[in-house]
Amino acid sequence: MNAKNTLFILIVFALLISACSPQAATQAPAAVSVAEQPVVVYPTAAPVEFFAMPQATAAAQAPIGAVPTPADNYFQDYGLNPFVDAREDNLSTFALDVDTASYAVARRYLNDGNLPPADAIRVEEFVNYFNQGYPTPPDVAFGIYADGAASPFNYDGTYLLRIGVQGYRVPEWERKSSVLTFVIDVSGSMDQENRLGLVKHSLELLVERLNADDSVAIVVYGTEARVVLYPTAGDQRSTILDAIYSLRPEGSTNAEAGLRLAYQMAAQAFRGGANNRVILCSDGVANVGATGPDAILEVIGGYVSENIYLTTLGFGMGNFNDVLMEQLADKGNGNYSYIDTVDQAEKLFVEDLTATLQVIARDAKVQVDFNPDVVARYRLVGYENRAIADQDFRNDSVDAGELGAGHSATAIYAVQFVPATEGRIATVQLRWENPDTYETVEINGNINTWDLNPNFGAADPRFQLAALSAQFAELLRGSPWAAETSFGQLYNMAYPLLTSIPEDPDVVEFVNLLSRAAQIAR
Repeated sequence: MNAKNTLFILIVFALLISACSPQAATQAPAAVSVAEQPVVVYPTAAPVEFFAMPQATAAAQAPIGAVPTPADNYFQDYGLNPFVDAREDNLSTFALDVDTASYAVARRYLNDGNLPPADAIRVEEFVNYFNQGYPTPPDVAFGIYADGAASPFNYDGTYLLRIGVQGYRVPEWERKSSVLTFVIDVSGSMDQENRLGLVKHSLELLVERLNADDSVAIVVYGTEARVVLYPTAGDQRSTILDAIYSLRPEGSTNAEAGLRLAYQMAAQAFRGGANNRVILCSDGVANVGATGPDAILEVIGGYVSENIYLTTLGFGMGNFNDVLMEQLADKGNGNYSYIDTVDQAEKLFVEDLTATLQVIARDAKVQVDFNPDVVARYRLVGYENRAIADQDFRNDSVDAGELGAGHSATAIYAVQFVPATEGRIATVQLRWENPDTYETVEINGNINTWDLNPNFGAADPRFQLAALSAQFAELLRGSPWAAETSFGQLYNMAYPLLTSIPEDPDVVEFVNLLSRAAQIAR
């Protein structure tokens, strides 16, 4: 984004007003909040009308219980955000996150006939897996959007708020040149479940989208690290693919050596004004050299500050280290995805290629300033390991999140209001650094009680999808705020989205996964 666009950031704060008719509920979010009558903030949500559950549509999935629960996977429990009294602490601050690995990992478990372990669930990665339907800001950096409705999971006046950030999109033909260094785990553990085979197929999809202005280098590591391909122009596809398909499993797992060599290669090939990125493909196992994210980041930390971004791609199940992959991406100014199918690889490297490669915001963070005169209590659902101290919102030395072109990031809040009050619920503030100009930019906007919908079923379908995916994650991780919810209930609530959000394969898959989870839970 050029300096002119940065200087004249348009604050697009779309406070979505959901009308009560089904026709209005499917309209695109409005760019401006207009309400002729303030809504009453304390209606009792009507019971949801459940639909009969059809037979499971899981022909391609393993039979229930057919695959033993994978052992030796490594996940981390980051805790659960509590409800906070707005008069004691009216600020909620967190780094934006566009990772989606947790949802894909859970999908892998469910398709194998098992419920995922609670520690594998990060709510924000479930929500951010889905298209939120936010309008693209017109030739500006970001738009902030907010809407909300009465919670269908509680009958105590709780409302759910959806606060989202949408980045501007870059057409693929305008994408910057990419200088990519693949670092591929070829250790013995990658010989399981055709992990290395799926890596090769995934990278083939990416290579097919590159051009002469791009370049690719390949580093592999087993017991030691070595260069397989020095920087090669992206249009030399046969040369690149020959190198990829020549790889064979070998040795132990020295991730430290692999990343060290990959960053050295990336630094040598560094090109100003390009997308300089290291792409790690691994099951996350590290058993030689430095083995933890902090120790490995100490080795490569200097490169991270030099505009070399990291993408981590997880493969395999059983002896899979989710913690290492997630933390490396977090601290390496990057993002983390889990590839369980070729379809997921296509989503990353075909449908969302520019978002995967091109960063438009560094150290992006959000601070929500709740109005204690209106809000009694609030709870951020998810983002537990993305929390930032309130006083560090404007401390630009604090690491936060990176967003790619066209990326959106969404947070769900549960809020309870002061009885018989109306007005401003909160002010949402977004702060980030422009990676091209190094200028720090901050925008904000308000959400008010009259911007909420008292009827969840009449709210925007994409809002409903976000709320249901968040509750699905809450239920999977055993949250006390999902204790009265069942997978069957979520399935029945999600089923109508097949009609209100047509032709979205992610929604179809989500509904099927809810059915799958209900069967497994029984």
